[in-house]
Amino acid sequence: MTGHPFSQDPSNTAAFAAISGSEPFVPRDKRIRAVVIGGGTGAPVSIRTLLSMGFDTSAVVAMADDGGSTGILREEANVTPPGDVRKCLAAFAADADDPMTRAFKYRFEFARNHTLGNLMLSALEDATGSFPEAISICEKLLDARGHVYPSTLDRVTLCAQTRDGARLAGQANACRSATALQYVWLQASREPEPYHPAIEAIKGADLIVLGPGSLFTSIIPNLLVPGIVDAIRASRGRTLFVCSLADMQGETWGLSAKEHVEALMEHGMQGLLDYVLVHAPAPLRPEDALSESYNAAVGESDGSSSLSDLGDARLSGRVRPVSVSYADIQVIQERGPVVVARNLVDPNRPTWHDPRALRAAFAGVMRLCRSPRR
Repeated sequence: MTGHPFSQDPSNTAAFAAISGSEPFVPRDKRIRAVVIGGGTGAPVSIRTLLSMGFDTSAVVAMADDGGSTGILREEANVTPPGDVRKCLAAFAADADDPMTRAFKYRFEFARNHTLGNLMLSALEDATGSFPEAISICEKLLDARGHVYPSTLDRVTLCAQTRDGARLAGQANACRSATALQYVWLQASREPEPYHPAIEAIKGADLIVLGPGSLFTSIIPNLLVPGIVDAIRASRGRTLFVCSLADMQGETWGLSAKEHVEALMEHGMQGLLDYVLVHAPAPLRPEDALSESYNAAVGESDGSSSLSDLGDARLSGRVRPVSVSYADIQVIQERGPVVVARNLVDPNRPTWHDPRALRAAFAGVMRLCRSPRR
């Protein structure tokens, strides 16, 4: 070990301080509820964006994580996986610079790379006998501006089949797959039960946001819990899928935006997606691909990043952009969702969303939401 003994996970939510003081999109006399469904490092991106817009925001988080600090605690202490919950709690914290918030995100390289947040959640679960109570206590400690709900409290294992037929057990193995995944499922000693407050949050939402983040290991595991997709179907809210900018893990290596959407539909979201947000560095041709009303609602992009910017990121790791074409957009829209294509990449960090661009795109989607639902 070298350098400072305490570190924090790299987080693209720090950049979202740039929009934290922005004028809320939601009128102050109205309450609009949003639910983010996901986990990992992606869900906090949507959480911070929605909070900046004035939404009453909550998160429903996958419980299949079994890697890193979470995996050790899950295996050796038999606790509920805390990692994805911790990341969302930190995103909800009222003050990112508060010492408690900063310490909550500390990672101890000298202690098997555990994070303080993971240890606190696990210790509080043991002390109270309740993982939801542990989350509630941490929400108070961080002065959280929203609630985090596990999608299930049952012990589940994520299993996957790759596109070349191999079978994998465990979330950590699935995300590091050598080839893209075809489908995933949950394995448990009995059929997992959904966490009731998560179901109620989804049913009461005006906007349901899936992602961004790892498609098969952070977003879809929530949909595999019985009752979650039914809650989405029962909700009067609109659904938005935020497609990732780039592939950094094997689970979606080489998959296009269209294939991301198809995977969601094959895992329960057929007929339930209203909008799909994708990164495109420039307007896709032909020029009449999107209607005039769509362009007026979402606004024109003024970014200058290109797909080659994302490609250059390979120099520092195994990364490549998620491709999208005009033909892809047409196929997606034929299956129901409206595609919102905008330049969303942070020009300085090509695998991260630009906070202002993402906020503008969310605002555009909300303007489109004023039309009657399907």
